[in-house]
Amino acid sequence: MQFDDDAGLDTSEVKDERGGIPGGRATVGGGIVGVIALLLGLFFGVGPEQLGLSSGDTAPGARSSSQAQVNQSCRTGSDANTKDDCRIVAVVNSVQDYWSQELPRRGGRYSPAQTVFFTGRVNTACGAATSAVGPFYCPGDRQVYLDLGFFDELRTKFGSSGGPFAQAYVVAHEYGHHIQNLLGTLQKSQDGRQGANSNAVKVELQADCYAGVWARHATTTPDKASGRPLISRLTDQDIKDGLDAAAAVGDDRIQEKFQGRVTPETWTHGSAQQRQQWFYTGYRTGDMARCDTFAR
Repeated sequence: MQFDDDAGLDTSEVKDERGGIPGGRATVGGGIVGVIALLLGLFFGVGPEQLGLSSGDTAPGARSSSQAQVNQSCRTGSDANTKDDCRIVAVVNSVQDYWSQELPRRGGRYSPAQTVFFTGRVNTACGAATSAVGPFYCPGDRQVYLDLGFFDELRTKFGSSGGPFAQAYVVAHEYGHHIQNLLGTLQKSQDGRQGANSNAVKVELQADCYAGVWARHATTTPDKASGRPLISRLTDQDIKDGLDAAAAVGDDRIQEKFQGRVTPETWTHGSAQQRQQWFYTGYRTGDMARCDTFAR
């Protein structure tokens, strides 16, 4: 994945809250946060207390210092090509550039969503969470939350091949949930049901498909500032890395790895094959209308 070296980055779409201070305990929040925490509990055999979900606050000084560093360091596509956090800024910009054009074209309205970088723990409108829950989207405040350390775990713990586009897939998937929230689809996942045919799984697979749709258009979507695509090149290997990341976080792969058996009745995200299939459906067609997982 290559970014246009001369393209400008919009760091206002990212809030950097890395460098927080530990706080007290709290219960798991609702929405996507609760779903992911429950999923981790099932996979790792631990409860919310052991996951360390808490209400810790972030030190204001650390937050402002981190934000200033991102604002200063992440200015152009050249920075995105050489720095991990700037790469995520650029992906966020590209994803939002696409959806801000695509939804109005289909009669909808796009509202921007910030991505929040954090380390350790963070407070959200969906409740307090730690890095243990992985990347997530909170519909309550319409923000994506991301500890960049997750990308190392995606490779070392979950067996993904890694690569920049594996990271981009994760970010685009979370923004897929934002699209679902704007369209009123996300609430279908909150009926408390699990299983291979549950709404929770269908919502996750649709977010994978939306990630693929963005990927299809990533090199042709004009940046709102320059009018040129922010991403200048995606290779076949990039797409393979995205497919590999999708498979690595399939319910069956994770269950087999961490509990030694596959239990489809507890699935919340879909199998490795399903996640690859729907990401590729979005990428192959480039059409969000082909992402109706609820009709399949």
